[in-house]
Amino acid sequence: MGQVKQASPAAGAAADDDLLLAIAKGDQLAFRRLMERHAKPMLALAHRLTGSAEDADEVVQEAFLKVWRLAARWEVNGAAAFSTWFYRVVFNACLDRRRRAPMAPLEDAGTPVDPAPIGFETAQEKERRQAIVAALDALPERQRKAVWLYYFGEVTGPEAAQILGMSLSALEALLVRGRRSLKKALVKRGIVSIGDIL
Repeated sequence: MGQVKQASPAAGAAADDDLLLAIAKGDQLAFRRLMERHAKPMLALAHRLTGSAEDADEVVQEAFLKVWRLAARWEVNGAAAFSTWFYRVVFNACLDRRRRAPMAPLEDAGTPVDPAPIGFETAQEKERRQAIVAALDALPERQRKAVWLYYFGEVTGPEAAQILGMSLSALEALLVRGRRSLKKALVKRGIVSIGDIL
């Protein structure tokens, strides 16, 4: 695995601050604009981390409600850009959601596995994904957060380091240890490759 991806300059930070100032005064149009700007990438992140479109939608809605409630306390030109802070809110909410007991959709209850080859392949892929998620969840918390965010969160290394509140070198060290631990756990489950990580 090569070097961690480099950050691109944060675009729209000043505009986000302006929108937050307006939201603090109850401006619903500003809130709608902020949602339009950030909802799509946050929904994609939340869906990847929770594995459920319904959970992702709920997490992002709750995160935007938090923005509405806390807008008056936002520090313009503060330590973190809004996008970084919001990413952290959604990321942590997704991890909290994953710790809860999963609720299977009603349609999944009692559905037999299709004995046809395509059904068997689908079942195998589902088992493989579940094994990967279980192995990721078994990592120490800091390693798990670093791996989830960097490999599944579609952020650069510097952005991930900022979201997690650590230096880039600390993030890189966590990623090395996380990949090593993950590889051991997955080899025990018969999985030797998961793309970018191993």
